[in-house]
This record gives sequence, C-alpha cells and structure tokens, in this order.
Amino acid sequence: MRRPRKSALAAAATAAVLALTACGGGDAQLSGADEPLRVGASPVPHGEILDFISEELAEEAGLELEVVEFTDYVQPNVALDDGSLDANYFQTVPYLEEQEANAGYDFTALEPVHIEPLGLYSESLTDVADLPDGATIAIPNDPTNAGRALRLLEANDLLALADTGDSAPTSLDIEDNPKNLEIQEVEAAQLPRSLADVDAAVINGNYAIDADLSPAEDALVLEEGEGNPNANLLVVRSGDEGDERIRLLEELLHSDEVRQFIEDNYEGAVLPAF
Repeated sequence: MRRPRKSALAAAATAAVLALTACGGGDAQLSGADEPLRVGASPVPHGEILDFISEELAEEAGLELEVVEFTDYVQPNVALDDGSLDANYFQTVPYLEEQEANAGYDFTALEPVHIEPLGLYSESLTDVADLPDGATIAIPNDPTNAGRALRLLEANDLLALADTGDSAPTSLDIEDNPKNLEIQEVEAAQLPRSLADVDAAVINGNYAIDADLSPAEDALVLEEGEGNPNANLLVVRSGDEGDERIRLLEELLHSDEVRQFIEDNYEGAVLPAF
C-alpha cells in the first residue's frame, strides 16, 4: 500500500501545528510513536528509496512513513529543526557539519546509506579534453559541494588547489588554472538548467538523475565511489535516535532489499554505502 506523500508546500501549511509538538523536545517526539514518521527527502533518489520502503517493507515492520519532498538543500534542515519533520534524508556529513556551524543546529547523523557521485556534464562537449581555454564551468554554490566540485576538477587535471587540510576548498584556493577556467557558482538545484549557458557544469547525482541525465553514461568525469566520504544518510534531532520509528527506518534503509533496489534501479548513479 502506498503511504502518504506530501509536498514541502503542504508541510509548510501544517508547520504551525507541528511546531507545538516540537516544543517539548525529544520526549514529545518519542510520545508520537503511534504517528506516521515524517521524513523530508530530495525526490530522487531519496524519495524513491523511501517510497520503496513504504510500499514494500514498512507495513510488515510496523512502520508508517510520510515522505515530504524538498527540491533544495536548505529547507529540510529548517523543517527538521522546527519540528515539522522527524528526520530528513538528503545530505552528507560534511554538508551537515557546515550547516550546523552556520545555523547552530543540534542534529545527529546516523549510518551511511548511499553515495551519489558528482559528475561534470556538458551539452556541447563529449570529452573533458575538449574544454576550450576560458571555458565557463558551473559548480554548486554551497561550500561543501563547491569543494567537492573543485576537487573533482583537480582530480582530472583541470586545475590545482592549495592544501586546505580537512576544510573544503573554495575558488580562492585555486593555485593553477592552465585552461583559465571561469568558475561560476549556481544553486545546486538549478545546475541542470545552467547547462545551456555554460560549457560544463558539476552536478549533484540526485539533480542529474532528476534531469534525466545518466551519471554513468553522460558525465564527462565522475567522482569515485570507493572511499568517498560524502555518503547520504538519515539525520535526526539529537536525542531522537531512540525513537522506535527512527530505529525501524534505519534498519530498513540498511536492508538487503534496499541494497538490491539501489543496485537494480540506478545503474551505478547511486551506490550503496553499507
């Protein structure tokens, strides 16, 4: 049976009511054990993975899921913080750490579920070697994914970066730029649309899939999956890890059935991380 699925707009309309539940903190959330678990997610692949769980696995496990879709990377954490969501599933640990530092969130990341390799795409080129001198390359504008994009360009000898240690590099850390590339930062969800206006763009895996791009086939270059620290995972408010609904979802997200679903449906564009 297909579980309820809400848009972010519908979730926003009920935020005032849900916020009353959130005011009591972790105990209030735990007292809602008989309520559907509200999880915010990017539509692809996160929402699709949650739909699979809801339709195929959740009923037998005794879990009711409500999936709330978001098309950006900011609002799912806002909604989790204000109590409109019980969890979200869209982000990586480096992105979460950057958001916590900037917004003061007190969240806990659970175990890695999957990896979406970033890729470099182009409407006009079929080989990265054909990038012209002075080419414009669009990259995500959030610090974590911008850093990943720059490291991808460096890994393919398109530029060289200063050693920033564990910190994400920025465009200011470019030390050598032999092709005089112009780096243009764009909101991540808009990157597929930017392809018509730039020579190439580094696009997050979920947005590439949503735009009918195949990372395995269409990307000029692609992030390596093995050893990649940017796995996507479930995130909850700190203290809510003991919510039985969250523990059930966490088990299902790491089940053999979900691994098989990812491998069967994404052809290497999404890789299990467990």
